[in-house]
Amino acid sequence: MEEVLLMSVDLGTSFIKTGVYDMDSACVALRTEPVRDERPKPGIFIQRGDDLVTSAVSCMKKVCDELGGRVKNIAAIAFTGQMSGFMGVDHEWNDITTWSCSLDSRYMPYAQRQMKELKREFLQTSGTNAPQMAPKFEWFKKEFPEESKKIRKYLMISGYLIGKLSGMPVEDAVIDTTYTTWTGLADIGKGAWSERICDRIGLDTKYLPRIVSSNTICANLSRKMAEYTGLREGVPLVSGAGDKMAGALGSGAVSPGDMIFEAGSYGEISCCVPDYRPDLQTGRIDCLPSAVPGCFFATKFVAGSGITLDWFVNTFARRDGEELSEAFCRLERDMRNIPPGCGGLMAIGLLGGSSMPLDGALRGMWMGHDWSHGREHFYKALLESFTYDFNLTIDTIEKLYPEYRKKEVRAIGGGAKSAFWMQMNADVTGKAYQVLHRDDAAMWGGALLAGNAVGIFPDLKDTAKAHAKVAAEYAPNQDMYEKYKPFQKLYEQSLKELHGFYRKIQDTNNMGAKATS
Repeated sequence: MEEVLLMSVDLGTSFIKTGVYDMDSACVALRTEPVRDERPKPGIFIQRGDDLVTSAVSCMKKVCDELGGRVKNIAAIAFTGQMSGFMGVDHEWNDITTWSCSLDSRYMPYAQRQMKELKREFLQTSGTNAPQMAPKFEWFKKEFPEESKKIRKYLMISGYLIGKLSGMPVEDAVIDTTYTTWTGLADIGKGAWSERICDRIGLDTKYLPRIVSSNTICANLSRKMAEYTGLREGVPLVSGAGDKMAGALGSGAVSPGDMIFEAGSYGEISCCVPDYRPDLQTGRIDCLPSAVPGCFFATKFVAGSGITLDWFVNTFARRDGEELSEAFCRLERDMRNIPPGCGGLMAIGLLGGSSMPLDGALRGMWMGHDWSHGREHFYKALLESFTYDFNLTIDTIEKLYPEYRKKEVRAIGGGAKSAFWMQMNADVTGKAYQVLHRDDAAMWGGALLAGNAVGIFPDLKDTAKAHAKVAAEYAPNQDMYEKYKPFQKLYEQSLKELHGFYRKIQDTNNMGAKATS
């Protein structure tokens, strides 16, 4: 039987990855390419469209070169990657706005105002506490009025790359349904743009792309791009899904109650659910359409949680000549005998604020430390803070969906390699944490969607479950569970009570900055 291969392109913030998979889910070729970004001032983080395309196409070409003659067996290409951001292009796909992801915070004043006016609408209709495209549209229109007049479509990064790879008319631009929640512009229950929200912010829906399912063939690879990459001209380009939803699919989390913890740069806890029930009480849960039609995911991410852990180790713990992975392992060894609560030391690890519920004032804090505490105590307190935050989300999900409660959580991402943290998660939540055998769940999820789109994998759910295997399981310790409970409550209380103090710090700092400028 002739070999069949599927390509998956992951459009990350720092790197673009391209992997090619066979029918047994094995990655037969993989390449990574860095993405250039610009950070001219605090709060500004931009990536230019041409740079993104150059990195993506270069990455695809390197994989094709590695495959050699096997490249002719690639049957389809699907895309995954960053799920929140904003990009505007003109009628020829020229980048007008640059790609502005969530790390580019210039839009925050507009987000805060929109949340005051449309908070309930964003949550009930679009399923989000943290809209991105809606406020970024208003920000760019108000602060760059001449450039905004050139824009014909507002896109996500995957839709932009599909357009550039195919040369399709910009009027045919697409967005996969999994991305629509964090635009703040969609009615996720109907799978359509919300005319009411768009009218409220002054956006004509003709400027928005067509919403498609994750397994849609959107276009075909152009001759120009085929000649450069080495791929066949006309290879189907499949919409794919955002990295969180592609990761859930690639992990086999496809049935109601299946819960997945992604311990990555933007740590996230998500639960597959059959319908959307807004979290109007705490604002802790967003709802994303699943890559599998007809399902949703109740979800919460902590902005930059993995980035914060890297920052701490690089800034305070890493020794000269020591690899980052070695520093993490050393810290884990040093903190094995530290009891829950770190001897009275607690942390708030939200260095980038809180997205769910939206609170831009929150930042990092350690409190309760004395002379007995070392680096390992501070690091463990950070891990505990993230674990408490994710467990608050699990509690909220189970209150909203009590009939789908399960006793285990699947774990993926770089942090899932930490046996110490996985055991802590199990002990804090009272659930077994199952680490899957692969660390490329999102890319494999993209390959699954590519295969489904061209008829190779007729049943997405069955195929996803068949290829999801547990490599390690961490069972909860009941004694530790009881010990962590009061600290969990203290963490939740501190987020509420310290909000005003954080706000005063920021206001005072802003006044000082104005006085010296």
